[in-house]
Amino acid sequence: MDLAPLESAPLESALWEAVFAGDEHTATGLVRRALDEGHDPESVLLDVIARVQVKVGEEWAADRMSIAQEHAATAINERAVAALSMHAAVRTAPERGRITVACVDGEWHALPARLLSEVLRLRGWRVDYLGAQVPVPHLIGHLHRTGPQLVALSSSIATRLPTAHATITACQAAGVPVVAGGAAFGPGGRYARLLGADAWAPDARSAADRIQSDPPARPESCHQPLDDLPHLDDQEYTMVTRTRTHLVRGVMRGLDDAFPAVRHYSDLQRERTAEDVAHIVDFLATALYLDDPELFTDFIAWTAAVLTARGVPLHSLPPALHILAGDLKDFPRAGRILHLGADRLGVASTVPSVPARNHP
Repeated sequence: MDLAPLESAPLESALWEAVFAGDEHTATGLVRRALDEGHDPESVLLDVIARVQVKVGEEWAADRMSIAQEHAATAINERAVAALSMHAAVRTAPERGRITVACVDGEWHALPARLLSEVLRLRGWRVDYLGAQVPVPHLIGHLHRTGPQLVALSSSIATRLPTAHATITACQAAGVPVVAGGAAFGPGGRYARLLGADAWAPDARSAADRIQSDPPARPESCHQPLDDLPHLDDQEYTMVTRTRTHLVRGVMRGLDDAFPAVRHYSDLQRERTAEDVAHIVDFLATALYLDDPELFTDFIAWTAAVLTARGVPLHSLPPALHILAGDLKDFPRAGRILHLGADRLGVASTVPSVPARNHP
């Protein structure tokens, strides 16, 4: 490898090549060398490693990386972050308050939260990084034991928002404010506000800036989910969630008649189709919880684009939405959302950016 001094853009390119090739040794070596040459650790984290991870997601969405390759690449990026953390630890000592960083239960994309944790450590905070999929009782128990100044809560998957709401409420009830971040909380953080988070930030750098300059105060009272979201009184979210398995099976049975090609699918193809239908039901339920049809229609457009990139015919999507609407004919909000989703399919033709699953 060329031993000339590394610059940010060439470093990003070199790291991407190593990550794409599955070369952990080269990837971590590039990071250590950049730090030895005087690169700012925070810039390496956010302007190099994070950008490479975004590209990993984009390449997966465009079907230029398999799921296995995407997982391997993410694991290598996590090792690169660990290498940076070990290198920076010898010169950074905590001098500020204590912060807990955690992912919502069910959220397995932990790298965005890890990036924020390392940025906060570099800026002098004592950080308890709890990682992916943190159950609410365990998180609250940790808060009572450690008494942090705040919780930074990360979620990239929108279907985890109902759980995020419960988590935010529980943290505030324990007297700890919550800074929310990640794509799940919507454009401009609109779902973070809806669900009562004390603050929101679009990325790790912004979150660290906000925490450093204007940390949220400890809450005087907590929000109650049903009080915050009166539209849930119609029970549509609850019923769709409770009947999820029944709804998926109903759509799969209905597709045999509405889309005869499904009859000739292999067991694996039917399994993948059922997974897609389950995701549709999950996003429908989340849209009902938030009373936001756009969350569902954006998901439908994204799904159509990803399937197109993989050469999968989209003919089964409109029938699936139609069958689901028939099964939910007594649910007006669900029916309206499904109708809007079907309308949106007419404009889903290109692969958009992945729903920020790789952003802090």
